[in-house]
Amino acid sequence: MSAEFDIAETLDVKGASCPMPVVKTKSAVDDIEVGQVLEVLATDPGSMSDLEGWANGTDGVELLDQEEGNDVFKHYVRKTE
Repeated sequence: MSAEFDIAETLDVKGASCPMPVVKTKSAVDDIEVGQVLEVLATDPGSMSDLEGWANGTDGVELLDQEEGNDVFKHYVRKTE
């Protein structure tokens, strides 16, 4: 299964552990335009719940999808405001 989003930017946080994937995702989302989608690539299994929790608790972002691949977790975040 592959997510079909128009990816504006890809953030590679592979090798980083909590809380860096969330910290760097927040910073990257600040740099994209409203409506654009950020793809985040992480290797930390905790990033699944961390990014979901961050997106749910943060105005202006929407977690579109998460994929668990071979050692890499992909997250798709849309900037909504």
